[in-house]
Amino acid sequence: MNPVILHHGARNGVTGSCHQLFIEGENSLLIDCGLFQGTETAPDGKAGADRLEIDFPVQGIGALVLTHVHIDHCGRLPWLLAAGFKGPIFCSEPSARLLPTVLADAFQVGVSRDARLVERYLGLVEPRLRPLPYGKWQTLYRSAGATCRIRLKRAGHILGSAYVECELSGAAWPDKRRIVFSGDLGAPHAPLLTAPRPPWQADVLVLESTYGDRSHEDRRNRRKRLQTVVEHALEDGGTVIIPAFSIGRTQELLYEFEDILHRERQRPGRHAEKWGALRIFLDSPLAQRFTALYRELQPFWDAEARARVRSGRQPLGFDQLVAIDTHDAHLANVQRLARNRAPAIVIAASGMCAGGRVVNYLRAMLGDPRHDVLFVGYQARGTPGHAIQTYGPRGGYVEFDGERIDIRARIHTLSGYSAHADRDDLTRFVTRMRHLPDEVRLVHGEDDVRAALARHLVAATGGKVRVVL
Repeated sequence: MNPVILHHGARNGVTGSCHQLFIEGENSLLIDCGLFQGTETAPDGKAGADRLEIDFPVQGIGALVLTHVHIDHCGRLPWLLAAGFKGPIFCSEPSARLLPTVLADAFQVGVSRDARLVERYLGLVEPRLRPLPYGKWQTLYRSAGATCRIRLKRAGHILGSAYVECELSGAAWPDKRRIVFSGDLGAPHAPLLTAPRPPWQADVLVLESTYGDRSHEDRRNRRKRLQTVVEHALEDGGTVIIPAFSIGRTQELLYEFEDILHRERQRPGRHAEKWGALRIFLDSPLAQRFTALYRELQPFWDAEARARVRSGRQPLGFDQLVAIDTHDAHLANVQRLARNRAPAIVIAASGMCAGGRVVNYLRAMLGDPRHDVLFVGYQARGTPGHAIQTYGPRGGYVEFDGERIDIRARIHTLSGYSAHADRDDLTRFVTRMRHLPDEVRLVHGEDDVRAALARHLVAATGGKVRVVL
């Protein structure tokens, strides 16, 4: 017998992750509680972006387990608390350090900028945080009839990300059941992060499928591709605009650019002089705070990144990196880069161009062919980023708050920078388990993508695994 699992989000899309595992009777735990984004729908089929209320009972939920701190996995926490959830919040040690900053920013954007309310909100959350080391079992529920314990393993998606192993045992579960929630899985060769390793076994695997229908470009060569795109832009004296999430993607990009600059100094190429004069603007106060936290969390970096630090390099803080703090400085930088012919790189949020400072750069520069927009992450349907990525190469347009902007800038996508595992990575996560799961539930993916991954998994396992859409 498999346990009951209810999906309150990310069932037919890639945002709003929220899964409820029932242990005994109404006693359960919740894995993630994230926001819906773009035009994706809530479980009842209605548009989800503005659907924040918790529409399921919370009385029996004993704990919340967060796989990582991206907002589509933790952003509905205020509404979960408002619905009456009173339990602890378990996450990895790095996530516990990052989470208050994520939640404070999300609260200011989505609820209120009143500093006192933000402080009260964090005062409710922070005492409930229970940081867990990777690889250590933690009992969350015990009664005369059942026991539930969990263990976090590195997921390689962003710093602190984890997949969750849940073990049910006791009289209610005479045959122990192991349920694994993948969260968001990363892929090999991601800067700063150790690649995820699959669990030994699982009876049921709840598996993300964001890129389950495709293979990424070779990640080992992505730095060279990034360098090629930028050098193409350097010829025109334009700006390369990179929309990026403040946490995870931004730090990976800084790590890659520092490495390119280091290599150009060590073995100068044709564009070495231009690289030496290039300024890289980080125009996001939030990203700056996360970058500082990342630096503090160096013990959780992978071996290669720690070795660079020991050699005297600063992977997340280098001389040509310019931080833009105030709003006035941001507006001045937009106008300056839109007018002059000095090449530059701008990394700014939001990652899907749905708001934030990147919108001002796009408004000012999308209509000028001297400039480039480089996408390095997933663009959900219904977001401006998806529209630019889809229609920009065809000479189309995008709308920001009803204003139509024709796209003449060059549009690039480097899928090798995705923080998500691709079809082959997801397949290996399943097939390299010592004991294959009886059942794989595909979540966190669009319908056609989940169907494609299901077919692939059935073929890869010789039909030994039941795949549920």
